[in-house]
Amino acid sequence: MADLISDTLAPLADSSPLAQPRPHSLTELFWAFTALALQGFGGVVAIAQRELVDKKHWLTPAQFVEDWAVAQVLPGPNVVNLSLMVGDRYFGVRGGLVALAGLLTFPMVIVLILAALFAGVSDSVAVQGALRGMGAVAAGMIVATGLKLFGALKQNVLGTFVCYALAAITFVAIALLRLPLIWVLLGLGGLGALWAYRQLGRLEKAA
Repeated sequence: MADLISDTLAPLADSSPLAQPRPHSLTELFWAFTALALQGFGGVVAIAQRELVDKKHWLTPAQFVEDWAVAQVLPGPNVVNLSLMVGDRYFGVRGGLVALAGLLTFPMVIVLILAALFAGVSDSVAVQGALRGMGAVAAGMIVATGLKLFGALKQNVLGTFVCYALAAITFVAIALLRLPLIWVLLGLGGLGALWAYRQLGRLEKAA
């Protein structure tokens, strides 16, 4: 039984910040989140996953799924919460503030400029059609990222079947039944948290 528990927890141990690449300076952290922000036209989760997991390797897929889940539950924009968590993980409070500054500084300037320009063409049929097209692409990016990250659920303490079941029920509740997000988070999120607590307790007792 002890060997089984070790095998279960091994992926988590291997994914610690000390065993994987990390930003070497606050400057690198700032520009990494600046690059992320300047690419995030609607599909921020897809860009964040590619930059932080696939390119930088600062997070493993499992870590990204866990951090993104926490970012969604906390108040405020998801990617802002994620930047604060990643920055704090490596440089403490300074890192969180620098990552947040990288995420917001240049996009804020660009958005202010575009808002001034957009005010004059917002009623144009061509512009409205272009925005609808971008929305479809953003939705596709989010779906593709979700499917790509499904593999990380195999390491989750909940168990693969429970993870897939919760994901399917969440999709039905939000996409088909149009239930309020807050109630889905409190209901299904609460059940998931209780089940995870139970599973962790069983592993601790078995050890």
